[in-house]
Amino acid sequence: MNQSKLTTTALTILRVIAGFLFAAHGWQKFNEWTIAGTQASFAKMGVPAAELAAPAVATLELVGGVALILGVLTRIFAALLAVNMLGALFLVHASAGVFAATGGYELVLLLAAGAGAIALTGAGKVAVDRALFGRSNSKLSVLA
Repeated sequence: MNQSKLTTTALTILRVIAGFLFAAHGWQKFNEWTIAGTQASFAKMGVPAAELAAPAVATLELVGGVALILGVLTRIFAALLAVNMLGALFLVHASAGVFAATGGYELVLLLAAGAGAIALTGAGKVAVDRALFGRSNSKLSVLA
């Protein structure tokens, strides 16, 4: 396999797996914890404006995760998800240390890094963005 195919494969794997994890966390906030439960948890953790933040975060994670899986408006959603995870890191997880078992930041840092990498690279060749915005020299390819 040449470098271009390896890069395409790696980027697609990263985008789909990160998208799945974000979507799963968004789904969990809506269905397992409920928005009211998520608001209460956010408030208890000291998240500012928990009443607004909980539904916004749940929606971003669910919709943004699906968008990453499909490769739709990838750079925009990836950047928003990276900022979301950095917020979770600094507002909630940093004081608990590294490890997730103790409430630490290892998962949110890894998700932030993955989303950040996707925001920087774009969706790659196997994505709806590519089909919508075309070749890399298109004026709209900055989104792809």
